[in-house]
Amino acid sequence: MNKWQRRTAAYSLGLLGLMAAFAVGYYYGMRLFEGDPKTFVHSFRVVVETFTTTGYGSDAPWATPEMNVFVAVMDLTGVALIFMALPAFVFPLMEDAFATTVPQTVVDDYSDHVVVCTYTSRAGALVADLESRDVAYVIVEPDREQAIELYEDGVDVVHADPESVSGLRGAGLASARALVADVSDRVDASIVLAAREANEDVPIVSVVEDPDRIPYHRLAGADDVLSPRPLLGRSLASKVTMSVSMDAADAVEIRDGFEMAEFPVHPGSELQGTTLARSGIRERTGVNVVGAWFNGEFETPPDPETRLTDGTVLLVTGRKDQLEALMEITQSEFRRFERGETLVIGYGHVGKSIADELDTAGVPHTVVDASADVDGVDVVGNAVEPETLRAAGIEDARSVILALPDDTLTEFATLVIRELSPATEVIARVEESGSIQKMYRAGADYVLSLAAVTGRMIASTVIDGEDVLALDRQIEVVRTAAPGLVGTRIGDALVRTRTGCTVVAINRDGALITEVGPNSRVRDGDKLVVAGTTEGIRAFTDAFV
Repeated sequence: MNKWQRRTAAYSLGLLGLMAAFAVGYYYGMRLFEGDPKTFVHSFRVVVETFTTTGYGSDAPWATPEMNVFVAVMDLTGVALIFMALPAFVFPLMEDAFATTVPQTVVDDYSDHVVVCTYTSRAGALVADLESRDVAYVIVEPDREQAIELYEDGVDVVHADPESVSGLRGAGLASARALVADVSDRVDASIVLAAREANEDVPIVSVVEDPDRIPYHRLAGADDVLSPRPLLGRSLASKVTMSVSMDAADAVEIRDGFEMAEFPVHPGSELQGTTLARSGIRERTGVNVVGAWFNGEFETPPDPETRLTDGTVLLVTGRKDQLEALMEITQSEFRRFERGETLVIGYGHVGKSIADELDTAGVPHTVVDASADVDGVDVVGNAVEPETLRAAGIEDARSVILALPDDTLTEFATLVIRELSPATEVIARVEESGSIQKMYRAGADYVLSLAAVTGRMIASTVIDGEDVLALDRQIEVVRTAAPGLVGTRIGDALVRTRTGCTVVAINRDGALITEVGPNSRVRDGDKLVVAGTTEGIRAFTDAFV
């Protein structure tokens, strides 16, 4: 019996007892004061009529003051009980009757789907990837209000407890292609244990916040345990460490020394203020600029006349020596690395990963965090307080890496940093993909979303036939077959116009073709290396895969 049922039972018993007591009082009152004896059944009927405000029949009016007072008290008590019952019982009952009913189980023929426990911003990114690839899924959501909202938005969801065997069986785990657990480290372990009991053979993917807990999830029965936060931290740190060594730039190797990388245009570099057409990047370095981020908006191909600013991030392909040549002209002329020049704000799992990466690369840095109880923190204070940032050396900082777990706090910290030190490079992580544009408007130079990185990691694990080459970038790079393009020239198919993606290279008969243009014709058996935003990759998949 749940709480609402217990409350209803207690109210009903109390009401029945009170009505019986009033019936006894009415029975004796009519006999003693009115001299008009009534049966107990008649007396109980009068009490019911009073409480329900349906009338008194032939008994009214009463001659004695005592009975009039008694009936008045009975009237007030009945009205009070009715007003108590309406909000506590009647309204919720009517609300339940008219509310959206969320299914608690999937239909019998639901199969080859991904069971996702539960709905978060990270799960939202995964669902978008699954939908774009026509992979069935179902969200197991324990929160009823959240489940209703998802159901009304057209999301495949069941209202059930993902930590229970019955809830997972109701989600069709017996016929699922995989299960994804991404709530918290402890809850995920519980979900994995329940899933193994419900289906011993289903592939299970668990996402952990703390990499040290990976062994426990494997012990619980997870097949793949993903840890996106350290990956996110290393990627953010690489935007700083690439100025020390191209090896630290963490470029995406496509094949045979052919790589793809993102290069922010730094303040003071010789590219700042010029255009792609006048920069001579292709002639001077040999790289191919396949796309660029301008104030958070990705363009492919970029307009040659668009001006390059310190908020521009170039997406390029080329050999390692060519990328090194580009690195030289995207950096500012004077790159001194003195203590405190790079600030790491936030020292959770992402922040620690960033600091470790900077240590490895030999980049001096200062760590700022609100907690004084963690080893490795240099300055303790609030990241949005100017006094804290000044104490950390914000005026002399070349770069700030924001690793805060709250997007609103990150946005505000970016505004404060921009006010205190306009020339400082701001690199940031955000939780949700929807916060990326706001961060660029606030003045960030480079932003990565944990939700996007996690969604890509999970999708690359549970989806067959597509090789995700870049998990930790603002763009996605995938290697995939494209049956819809076979026999067609890329220019004729309007790939860029229709999807916003660029075909970077073609794997054909064991060789890598890097000179890809509008006249390149796709053959049967080719695998294309495609770069674009998450939305662009989805559009490419829908159109050609």
